[in-house]
Amino acid sequence: MAKSKQEKVKSEEEASEETFIAGDADLETLKQALAEAKGEAEKYLSNWQRAEADFSNYKKRIEQERCDLINSANAILILNLIPVLDDLDRAFTSLPPKLAELTWVDGIRLVYKKLQAILESQGLCEINALGQPFDPCLHEAVAYQNGDEGIVIDEAQKGYKLNDKVLRPTLAVVGNGQGNATEE
Repeated sequence: MAKSKQEKVKSEEEASEETFIAGDADLETLKQALAEAKGEAEKYLSNWQRAEADFSNYKKRIEQERCDLINSANAILILNLIPVLDDLDRAFTSLPPKLAELTWVDGIRLVYKKLQAILESQGLCEINALGQPFDPCLHEAVAYQNGDEGIVIDEAQKGYKLNDKVLRPTLAVVGNGQGNATEE
């Protein structure tokens, strides 16, 4: 019976030793599984962050394209309205003094000023060219006449900018440097 107790203790020690060894093996596999899970989680996090950045860039690009489309549509509409401003301006400058005093002419002048104000509120402004140095970015030379060289001495057609972008250049008469425009 004593032997059986010793054998029993011995077999229990061996069993606990085997369990300990098996536990170490299980611990190693668990550590390895944990490392793999962490690597996978980092990969998913990285992919998610990249996808989030791509989506954010997509939203910004779409918003910019929408703004560009709106500005383009406004520019086309305003460009089509500019000849109306030119016609009204020519009509007022060629109006005989007798008709200029009539009230209906004043009413049309008010409508003209209102149209100008609306277009200015949308960012339209005239390009001031008279007396300025010729700038090919703002002006288009249509003729050269006696006057200060390189200076715009007359406007054949007004030019306009829309939000600091040239919508229509000024058709300008430029001085050729022969004589002075004030001497003529």
